[in-house]
Amino acid sequence: MKLAVTITLVAILLLFAGVASASTAQVLIKDFKFQPDQVTIKKGDTVTWTHPGPASHTVKFQDSESPILKNGGTYSKTFNQAGTFNYECGIHPYMKGKVIVQ
Repeated sequence: MKLAVTITLVAILLLFAGVASASTAQVLIKDFKFQPDQVTIKKGDTVTWTHPGPASHTVKFQDSESPILKNGGTYSKTFNQAGTFNYECGIHPYMKGKVIVQ
């Protein structure tokens, strides 16, 4: 019985040892720029945008847009497909950024 429990625990540990944890990339919205304006992540990772300034901004992709971010606001998006995803501020379209998902 003790051997069976030990074998089961080792099998579970080996199963989870191969599972990579997702990570988060950070983008600051400051001085009417996305900083950095390009991030490279892996499938399943999340990007979080943080806006510490007084002007309102959004993070707008082709298929979605964040709520309006005011001073202290944050927005996170998880990317589950590989590709290049361009975005801009929906309020200030000259503010542009890019997420590259490998």
